[in-house]
Amino acid sequence: MTRRARRRLALTGVLLVLLACVALWRLGPVLLWRAVPVAASAAASGPRAVAAGAALDYPLRGLCWEGGRRIGPEALEPLPGLGVRWISQTPFGWCPALDSPALYMASEGHVLWGESDTGLIETARLARARGVRTLLKPHLWVRRAWVGQLEMRSEADWQAFFGAYETFIVHYAELAQREHFEALAVGTELMRTTRRDADWRRIVARVRQVYGGPLTYCAAWNEVESIAFWDALDFIGVQAYYPLGTSARPAPDEIRSAWAPIAERLQALAARTGRRVVFTEAGYKSLAGGLAEPWEWSTEGDLDLALQRDAYQALFDVFWERPWFGGTFMWKWHPQVGRPAQPPERHARDFTPQGKPALEVMRRVYAESAAAAAPGARFN
Repeated sequence: MTRRARRRLALTGVLLVLLACVALWRLGPVLLWRAVPVAASAAASGPRAVAAGAALDYPLRGLCWEGGRRIGPEALEPLPGLGVRWISQTPFGWCPALDSPALYMASEGHVLWGESDTGLIETARLARARGVRTLLKPHLWVRRAWVGQLEMRSEADWQAFFGAYETFIVHYAELAQREHFEALAVGTELMRTTRRDADWRRIVARVRQVYGGPLTYCAAWNEVESIAFWDALDFIGVQAYYPLGTSARPAPDEIRSAWAPIAERLQALAARTGRRVVFTEAGYKSLAGGLAEPWEWSTEGDLDLALQRDAYQALFDVFWERPWFGGTFMWKWHPQVGRPAQPPERHARDFTPQGKPALEVMRRVYAESAAAAAPGARFN
């Protein structure tokens, strides 16, 4: 090959690389695909524990933080006065269909600042400066469907899905380790995938290779008791949207009574696994009838601030002092709302306690609870 031909070939290669970079930039989310899943390896080969290590300041006093527009330090200022010591942050992966093994990650670019890697890191740093820790809680999203119904049609598709999911979750595990996030969820509400125990144990082992902090899985309320791999994790996460009655306005005693059998089952689960139970999401709309199906997003109906307040109080009354209970992350905190006496109209009936009587219930429990923090990932 002549010198001129070699130079022309080199220039062609550079041009092809530049064109590929432009194409990826314009495509936005990047398709994650790995044909062969990584084999599980010993967790002992993983990194040393980050920041808080394996000790958690139970009960966790948390809020589910909304990732949206860029924030400044003032957005975190209300939290210490409310007794909040934890926030959860939720970046998203995107699934094109409930039976598709493909998975798209949007960590930068065409994504809300608060859900991007940059926003996650900056928010965690601002929180840590105020004594507030972060649970990083990645989530998958399917348009017009609930990800809990995600289920593959063939074994090949299952293997492809878990290969793609490993790439997705390891990205956030590496971020959590590098940036000293204090806890990490390996998954959220993937109900029809958790039957595949071996695949999930492989995912957990892979995550432990790169992240040294406490791990959980955030189970839907109706899957938590059927998961077999809790022994591979440090605490049990529950998305605690349990139905608590069908009437529009149940009395406080009725709400507590509805919790009683649920508490018994969760206590048995904690005893069986040796793991504390943490409500990684719990919340109620300030809406009449909002306890019948508390997972529903619709805010159509009559405003009922007292029902939300009573639901908060009943939850804390039933669970907060139990030795196996590990705390709550209340859904949801909108940093752009600020500190008004009343929330904007669009939030008046939704889940947030901001500007509502429920906030004082939470503050009193979080800030004034006499329960001592109990370090350690397990209870006696």
